[in-house]
This record gives sequence, structure tokens and C-alpha cells, in this order.
Amino acid sequence: MEMEISQQFIEAIEAGDLQSVQSLIETLQLSSEPDAQYEIANMLVQAGYLKEGEQVLEHLQFLFPEEAQIKIDRAQVLMEIDEEDEALLLLTSIEEHEEEYPQALLSLADYYQMQGFYESAEQKINQALSILPGEPLLIFAKAELLLETGKYLEAARLYENLKNETDEIAGIRLSERLAEVYSAGAAYEDAIPFYEESLIDHVTPDLLFGYAYAAFQAGQYDLSVRKLNEVKTLDPDYFSAHLLLSQAYSMLEDHEQAYQAILEGLSRDEYDKELYLFAGKMALKLGKVREAEQHLRQAIALDPEYMEATLTLVSYLHNEERDQDVIELIEIISQNQDDWSALYPFAAEAYAKEENFERAYDFYSLAYTDHKEDPLFMEKYVYFLLEEGKREEALEIGKQLVLLQPHEERWQDLIESLS
Repeated sequence: MEMEISQQFIEAIEAGDLQSVQSLIETLQLSSEPDAQYEIANMLVQAGYLKEGEQVLEHLQFLFPEEAQIKIDRAQVLMEIDEEDEALLLLTSIEEHEEEYPQALLSLADYYQMQGFYESAEQKINQALSILPGEPLLIFAKAELLLETGKYLEAARLYENLKNETDEIAGIRLSERLAEVYSAGAAYEDAIPFYEESLIDHVTPDLLFGYAYAAFQAGQYDLSVRKLNEVKTLDPDYFSAHLLLSQAYSMLEDHEQAYQAILEGLSRDEYDKELYLFAGKMALKLGKVREAEQHLRQAIALDPEYMEATLTLVSYLHNEERDQDVIELIEIISQNQDDWSALYPFAAEAYAKEENFERAYDFYSLAYTDHKEDPLFMEKYVYFLLEEGKREEALEIGKQLVLLQPHEERWQDLIESLS
């Protein structure tokens, strides 16, 4: 009988037949043994039938009101269906002398962690560890909490202690977790051996990419290139790999390969503004100025507020003395009322060269606030003011240049002449 109803549940779940599942629950509660009901409840929960699983557990709790394990299981399901208040009542009803008390504390810690109450979560885990100090699942739970809260070194120590005893816990490979936690803590060289160990067991694009990223950050660019090419072999549409591969080639000063890698990425994802930006930068390094400008303009077309792409393009146009193009770009931004002070010095120079001195003065004034510590900007500003006959303002800028470049005699001479 029990085997038969279990099979019926399996068939109803696989068919997605909710009506049959509900009918079977009624039959189950009337005729099956509690152990069979408990097994079916777990089956339902694992299959995603949370409310139906909770219904069976609620019936079991009615039959066994003091059974702590049923309370814990039901509380965990209730949390999943946003019935936290009832779940907390069940968990807090479990008393310290009961064997399941540490498990209840762990469930409470999970709840607090999900709500972002990390101190309360850690307090509950520590309380459980005081009862069962060597319990691996509790140690793992604490390590997971520390990882989530950015306490990477503490988390790594716990993971390594666990790894000395076992390779896997709660379905998680500890070598992978250690690779992740060391990378998250920017200890990339420490992460690499754990990536290597993880890849012995199984290979996935995500794992390979994590390895490649750690290698890149550790300055091992050749290794990063090899692993990224393996990523592309496994999954040609793993978009993040193309940008990182191009960056790795660039760090190796192989700009042609970097450019080809980024073009391949663009052939697979034509809506990634970061790919266009880096393609523009690589094209500039290769002297492909027409292509570079096209890439940068495409990045800006995808995101008109993409500051880095706009700044790169404006800087290129400025160096090419294409002042009208600089002005056109910056005026578009000004119309959108975007406060991009990094562009103001370029605008000021461009307007000055085009002999629109009033507009140049406006942009020099705007740029001053954020660039008054930049001697190169201040030098251009002071000479512009002098040419415009603004001697008092030039004097004030000259005084600041003396402070910025005390060994430059020309600024002291300038102050004396203006005084």
C-alpha cells in the first residue's frame, strides 16, 4: 500500500497534476503510517510542492505535537512560503534540553541570515557550536555566514579545517569554496591551487573562468589566456571570457591578439558596451583610428551616460585637434544636464581654439573646482586668463600654481608682474 501511494505521488508530481496530488494527500492522511507520510512530505517539498508538503507536515505535527524534528522541518518550509511568524513560533518552542535544539538554532540562524541580521545569525550558530563544538555542519554554516559578510580570512580558516576531514559537505566541494573565498578576499595566488584541485574533479565554464580571473589578478597572464581559451572551447557564448581574454592579451602586450579576441566577443554579443570600449582602446593602440572611433561611438550609442567611453573618445578627438567634434559631443552632454567635470578642460581648450572665448571661460570656471590640484590644467587656465585680460583672476591662479609647483620660478615671476 505504501509503495503504491508513493508511486502514485511520483506520477502525479511528474505530470504536474496538482488536483491528483491534493487527492492523494487526503488518502495519505487517512490510511498511511506516519513514517510514510513524513517521506511523502519530504518528496513534495523537494519537488517544489511546498504548500502541499507543509500540509502533510502540519497533519503530522497534529499527530505528534511534541516532535521537535517535525517542527523544524515544517518551520523551514513555512519560511520558504513567507510564513515566517509561524515558523519562528515553532522553532522557539523547541527547548534547550531537546536533542534537536542545535538544529533549531541553525534554522533560526538561517532565517536571520536571510533577513540580513548577521550578528543575530552568528550568535545562534555560536550558541549551537557551544553545544556541539565539533559538528561539521555547524562549522560550515558559520563559514558560509562569514563568507557572505565579507570576513574572508576567518571563513577560509574554517573551510580549510573542514577540508582536512572531508572533501565535500552539504553538497559543496570545499576546494571550490576555498577558491571562491580566497578570490573574494583578493588572495588570488592562494585561490589558484584550489581551482586546480577543483578542476581535477570536474570542469565547468564557471570554474574555469574563476580560475582565469584569479590568474589574471595574480599577474599570471599566460595562465589566464590558456584557461579562458578552455572556457571558449566549452562554451563559445560565455561572454565574460572574451573581455577578460582581450585584457590578458593586452597585459602581455599582444595588442593584435587582444583586438581579435574582443572582435570575436562583439560578433557574439553586439550589445555589450564594455566590449566596444575595450575594442576602441585596442584599436587606438594599433593605430586603427577609424575603427577606434567607430567602436567608441557605438559604446556611447548603447549608453549615452557611459562616462569612460565618452572620456576616451573626447581625449582622442582632442589629441587629433578635432575641436569642433569635441564641442559637439560635450554640448550634447550639457543639454542633458550631465555634470561630467572630467570633460570640462577639453571643452574649455576646444572653445578657446575656436575663438569662442566666452564659452571657453565658462568651461574653465566649471572645470576649476575639480581640477584646481592639476598643475597642467591650472597652467592652461592662467594663460587663458592672461590672454583675456583677466589679470586679477590670473593672479589668484598664479598664487595657487606657486603652491602646486614651488620650484617653478616662472609662477613667482608671474605673481610679481601681476602685483
